[in-house]
Amino acid sequence: MNINWQLCLADGTTNFAHGYPSFAVSVGVLYRGKPAAAAVVYAEIVSDVLFGLFTMVQWKSTVSYPASLVEFVGGPMCWNTRTFSAAAGKGAFANGEKIHVSGTDKVEQSLLVTGFGYDHDDPWTTNMELFKEFTDVSRGVRRLGAAAVDMCHVALGIAEAYWEYRLKPWDMAAGVLIVEEAGGTVSCMDGGRFSVFDRSVLVSNGLLHAKLLEKIGPATENLKSKGIDFSVWFKPENYHTEV
Repeated sequence: MNINWQLCLADGTTNFAHGYPSFAVSVGVLYRGKPAAAAVVYAEIVSDVLFGLFTMVQWKSTVSYPASLVEFVGGPMCWNTRTFSAAAGKGAFANGEKIHVSGTDKVEQSLLVTGFGYDHDDPWTTNMELFKEFTDVSRGVRRLGAAAVDMCHVALGIAEAYWEYRLKPWDMAAGVLIVEEAGGTVSCMDGGRFSVFDRSVLVSNGLLHAKLLEKIGPATENLKSKGIDFSVWFKPENYHTEV
């Protein structure tokens, strides 16, 4: 078995429940553990997109894999969408126009994004401290509450980086592909090689990655020293990966 589907039907669940404009439907297709196709889509067209992704995975040897994200923006009385798309090796796009991560190379000139899980445990506390530290040295840290959307904001170049502990594979599979195709960098929060089965993620414009890891890396290593589990999440039995 080489193909695995990662679906999050309400990325930004609490936002969706309150009508706050930062949520999406996230669909990622992994081929041997690596994101091969992705979509974050409006619910009414999910079935069409799923069929398209499945067809493309079947023909992996002869096609490029597209990824798309439809972000809900605005809010009550003014809902709108912004569509992100990408194909492996073909770049990333927003509303049909090519996008790229920002060229900001100074943390003090950056806008950063992070997220917090529901459990107020050691990783939550550690990230709260990181939130405070980076708020002091950057132009601000935002917490929007939808991982796939946050990653697309990095790809679009309106934010320089996003990180979070304890995300699940279905939270990350779509967004990381779009960031990479926009020229960004993806790693675990300790700086290690990333796979969607990992328990932390840092995406950035690349230029700031090492500088961010100067704070994020040691904080993550400290969590490891306390025995916090950073092993990969469950992978389906007999699922063959290259990661």
